[in-house]
Amino acid sequence: MKKMLLFAFMLVGFISATNAQTDTTVNQLIGKYKFAEGSPVSEVTVVLENGVLMMNSQAGSSTLEKSAEDVYVITQFQGTAKFTRDGNKKVTGVTILAMGYELVGTKEPSSTYFLSAKKVVLSAPVVK
Repeated sequence: MKKMLLFAFMLVGFISATNAQTDTTVNQLIGKYKFAEGSPVSEVTVVLENGVLMMNSQAGSSTLEKSAEDVYVITQFQGTAKFTRDGNKKVTGVTILAMGYELVGTKEPSSTYFLSAKKVVLSAPVVK
């Protein structure tokens, strides 16, 4: 009985650790990716909506389904998104192959979002 209980605790711990690692990986992908001028889309954003990884752009939105490490299927556009990392395992960009296009984008630093938001708030008119 003690062995069964120990096994059950180990199994729960393993599942929790696996889910935590997956959440960390998904969170690293979230952000804005910019593409070269003249690309069919100028940027995409990767977000987590209701637990589902999504990619949004001016061309539309799609769910992302994991097919390999750092490779996701862009379901609505019959394509793939391969995320790139630097030597420190930090996500630095994405290569999208979809609908006959190959788009290579770089990830915007997350601090850029916060700085932009502060500028908007600080420059807003004061209402009395």
